[in-house]
Amino acid sequence: MTFDEYVDNIDEKWRESFIRTWNVISEHLPEGFDVYIHHGMPGFVVPKDRYPEGYHVDNEPLPFIGVASQKRHLAVYHMGMYRDPELYDWFAGEYPRHMSTKLNMGKSCIRFTNPGKVPYDLLGQLAEKTSVDEWIELYESRKQ
Repeated sequence: MTFDEYVDNIDEKWRESFIRTWNVISEHLPEGFDVYIHHGMPGFVVPKDRYPEGYHVDNEPLPFIGVASQKRHLAVYHMGMYRDPELYDWFAGEYPRHMSTKLNMGKSCIRFTNPGKVPYDLLGQLAEKTSVDEWIELYESRKQ
């Protein structure tokens, strides 16, 4: 599946918020990440030529951020927050300053159940916080 095919299959209710979320993350992400379809959703990965070991689970490129339109929500999967408690705490602390809705988040998955209530500025700030090299270093440090 290509990115365009993925977008074409998004429910109309979520399409605009998905595209806007994708664009904000893409515009703010440090250089070096590639777009890749991983586990059926588009996302940003560390390319294999930059990190040949890839992701330990499936030997694919190392995933960093995924964006998915689900039936009942829009999801942003940020592996850096899963690995970096300080980044997780920063996001959780900043969220109420941007949104009046309750944060719906797991270890790496941020879920938005209302397409009109997505903190795009905050997602852009989050995307800027980790470079490719920092993500590789963090991933390597937690593998041991």
